[in-house]
Amino acid sequence: MGTQGKNRCLICHRPARNLSKAIGICADCLMRSSPTAHERIKEIHRESRAAFHLPPQPPRSITGIACTLCSNECVIGEGERGFCGLRSVRDGTLVHLAGIPARGLVHWYRDALPTNCVADWVCNGHKYIGYHNLAVFYANCTANCLFCQNWHFRRTSPLRSDTISASELASAANERTFCVCFFGGDPSSQMPHALVASRLLAKRGVRICWETNGMMSQKLLDAAMGFSIETGGCIKFDLKAFDEDLHVALTGVSNKRTLENFTRAVEHCTERSDPSLVIASTLLVPGYVEIDQVSKIAGFIASINPQIPYVLLAFAPNFYMSDLPCTSVHHAQEAEAAARNAGLDNVRIGNKHLLGLGGV
Repeated sequence: MGTQGKNRCLICHRPARNLSKAIGICADCLMRSSPTAHERIKEIHRESRAAFHLPPQPPRSITGIACTLCSNECVIGEGERGFCGLRSVRDGTLVHLAGIPARGLVHWYRDALPTNCVADWVCNGHKYIGYHNLAVFYANCTANCLFCQNWHFRRTSPLRSDTISASELASAANERTFCVCFFGGDPSSQMPHALVASRLLAKRGVRICWETNGMMSQKLLDAAMGFSIETGGCIKFDLKAFDEDLHVALTGVSNKRTLENFTRAVEHCTERSDPSLVIASTLLVPGYVEIDQVSKIAGFIASINPQIPYVLLAFAPNFYMSDLPCTSVHHAQEAEAAARNAGLDNVRIGNKHLLGLGGV
């Protein structure tokens, strides 16, 4: 599908310039959650996960064992794997294939400061020239974003790929390590590993930061926040969409826990306001995450704390939505204005180098 051509939604049949061919349904119809839209979305997510041997949806075995690490709350039957692919049940026992202190499915590298961190504009890290961020990429996720910018991590397997212990990861820090950021994929599915690494890194004076979809349990969120508060780090929430039906369509999962955890995290801001403890971001997906979603997300954030920094990120075509254009300059500018009009004081457009590359 050409990015400049107009295609028609399979449900309402209206022409739409930015309509993902893989989805075939416009954002308005996705939010109406019709049976046709629901079945098509289920099939797309099933197909996208089958290619990487992942379960089509969180298992709900009647006789299974519950995993409560994230909001998917899988109930895994004998021989099944959880939605993230890191937990299974063997002989009636829940087995952690990775994501525990001894085995993390993770890659890391040193990212020289200043870097392109979502929070760089509200963090002192950009002042530490000659230091670096320990970038820790967890090769796993609790969601299934059809627009995933890092979808290649799905080729990593807890059974075939190398793993690293939390202590080995922490030992990678040196005297020039200013901060660590746990991202991915997402750290939500491997929080036991990340938290042990955080404790060891905090003892070495490293700032602890997180970039996450916010799907972890509240207990794990509180533990993560504790390390960020203690060390001067932050937690960056990726708020992908506001309306749940649209969020499910784009990511395969609900955003209820994400919004709950975001609210919970912002409550911790009373413990530290400088540097910013909580930062929000949204990827501006043409045709799907448009001005209405940004306005709703920004209004939600402002209702809790209008001082929370909010970053609007430019989209680059990827994964199942690779036929869409990059975010246009007009889209980004309108989104920024909408976020400010919704009551937020600190709004920024990120990834500006991508703006207008094929967009209109």
